[in-house]
Amino acid sequence: MDFLSSNSMLMLEKSMGFLWTKQAAISDNIANAETPNYKTKVVTFEESLRSRLKQAAGQEAGARGAVRRVLEQSEFAVTEPQESTRMDDNGVDTTEQMIELVRNAYQQQYVYQAINKSYSILRMAVRGQ
Repeated sequence: MDFLSSNSMLMLEKSMGFLWTKQAAISDNIANAETPNYKTKVVTFEESLRSRLKQAAGQEAGARGAVRRVLEQSEFAVTEPQESTRMDDNGVDTTEQMIELVRNAYQQQYVYQAINKSYSILRMAVRGQ
């Protein structure tokens, strides 16, 4: 199987897109912390991926192809829960958002390291080391 088009690389690519979108949503939330009637944006991906994988597992026998199709079709969703934490109907808890921003940064760092490691292995194989 071609390493660059493997399910693992596709999952890392989807993870990077998800984390980038999540960082943008968190940044928007923090920037609008004082905006009346602003609802917190939440980015989800795992629930969609999990439900699609369960659905594909019940329908298809070829696991590798099914996983690939699920990964290609799964998208992350940006939602705005209707809860508010303040009198002005603003739903942003800045402390929670800052914690999520740090958590997201660590997750991005992990994904980038995983991609870097994979490419390092590929470079070593190409050089014949």
